[in-house]
Amino acid sequence: MIRRIDLRGRAANSAALDYSALVPRAPFDVEAAVEAVRPTLADVRHRGVDALRDYAARWDDVELTDIRVPKSALEQALRELDPDVRAAFEESIRRLRAVSEAELERDTEVRVVPGGTVTQRLVPFRRVGVYIPGGVAPLASSVVMNVVPAQVAGVESVALASSPQKEYGGLPHPTVLAVAELLGVDEVYAAGGVAAVAMFAYGVPAGVGADDSRLLCRPVDFVAGPGRITTTAAKRLVKGTVGIDSEAGPTEIAILADDSADPAYVAADLISQAEHDTVAASVLVTPSEDLAAAVEGELAHQVPATKHVQRITEALSGEQSGIVLVDDLKQGLAVVDAYAAEHLEIHTENARELAGRVRNAGAIFVGPWSPVSLGDYCAGSNHVLPTGGCACHSSGLSVRSYLKAVHVVDYDQAALREVAGHVTALAEAEDLPAHGQAVRARFGSAADGYA
Repeated sequence: MIRRIDLRGRAANSAALDYSALVPRAPFDVEAAVEAVRPTLADVRHRGVDALRDYAARWDDVELTDIRVPKSALEQALRELDPDVRAAFEESIRRLRAVSEAELERDTEVRVVPGGTVTQRLVPFRRVGVYIPGGVAPLASSVVMNVVPAQVAGVESVALASSPQKEYGGLPHPTVLAVAELLGVDEVYAAGGVAAVAMFAYGVPAGVGADDSRLLCRPVDFVAGPGRITTTAAKRLVKGTVGIDSEAGPTEIAILADDSADPAYVAADLISQAEHDTVAASVLVTPSEDLAAAVEGELAHQVPATKHVQRITEALSGEQSGIVLVDDLKQGLAVVDAYAAEHLEIHTENARELAGRVRNAGAIFVGPWSPVSLGDYCAGSNHVLPTGGCACHSSGLSVRSYLKAVHVVDYDQAALREVAGHVTALAEAEDLPAHGQAVRARFGSAADGYA
């Protein structure tokens, strides 16, 4: 069901070995999808709500009258939400909010010289659009993960979109609506994928020829939320017009484990990520031949008992998944660092110590009692994480994602006079004499000596 990749005996040459090219990886060609989605973005930009209705009919087989979800539908969805599910979401929100509030940084002021300060102000985006997929699975937990940090950051306006569902009369999935209502997000749209990204980036008039006072959806400053490769391609195209959270690819888990690991736990966690999608990646890195064999046995036992057998089997059998055999945990660490997994679990005797040595991972889950599923829902961490090796340079979604830093420079006359010679010297060195003159002009006839 799952292939093996044997890297044993190659650790001695690790300085010249590119592990990132040897580990399994899901194919994910965003550039190839860009041209396919470009016409949809342009269509929504020019035809607005009429285009949104047309795409709902074409993609989701629903005829929409209203793109915006009425408040009554949000309220009804929350009323009808299973009490146990509501309690679980409330706890998820509480834990993530606590972590997000602890992450919230404060403005800092530095007194560079007497009379001269530089203050870094952290300013939240004014308006954010969040897209929540509703296809293979209604990812209502992603509403929590995207909205809570935005609210803690101080974002004034959060709009949410999710695909219209024929089963629910053209509304998004009721659990998505219920969580939006639970969080106080009442601007919700029935729009899917590429169309939703275009709506957020460009805004949508209420009808053809409508002026700005009749906008159905105002443009946002930042677009967040997961989606298929077409959604990711759309986000790439609008980047620059708006900010985006990331170009997320298929989900992935890497597990670094030794002989102390429980193979039943390891197999269950590999399966949990494979459940997401047929291109989801599940990778075990271990120096233990016995563990590898035991995990293979557990997969053969556990997979047939799952609800989504075909999806999971295809994901585990794909080129993006595998068991990587290494000489020892030192080589294993090098491999998982090169892989830079979205989720990294460590099942070893000294898991906490090894976790502290990992440089590249979206999130690290330490020991047998911290499975990725916990992080997906109720750990207090955020499950919106970098994929496809991007954890080597990018972080997961957090309060910081919704803030921009602005430097405020405040110098008095004496402080400027003290540094004026340096400013003009640097301006002359770069052949930008007007820059220096902008300082000299402030000191009149005494400019040459800044006396």
